[in-house]
Amino acid sequence: MKELFPAKQLMGFVSSLILTIVALLVYFLDFSFTIGMTILLVTAFIQAALQFVVFMHAGETKDKGAIYASIYYGLIIALVTIFGSLLAMVWGYA
Repeated sequence: MKELFPAKQLMGFVSSLILTIVALLVYFLDFSFTIGMTILLVTAFIQAALQFVVFMHAGETKDKGAIYASIYYGLIIALVTIFGSLLAMVWGYA
């Protein structure tokens, strides 16, 4: 019966709720901009990783290496796009 209980999914759900509450506390406790953005970015990346691993079952297939490589590649492309846009539009390097 123990193998039928979704303990991993339940812990992922509880963790997602805790991360959401932490993100809401940034708003309600009126942190400074720098601290608030840092907390929000950290909780967002942790929650995204949690969603991939626990709820999208990224690590449970035989080709998990390819799935993780695709996730890392997408993350790198997103970061290059974001920082490239900031570099050109905000920081004035064109």
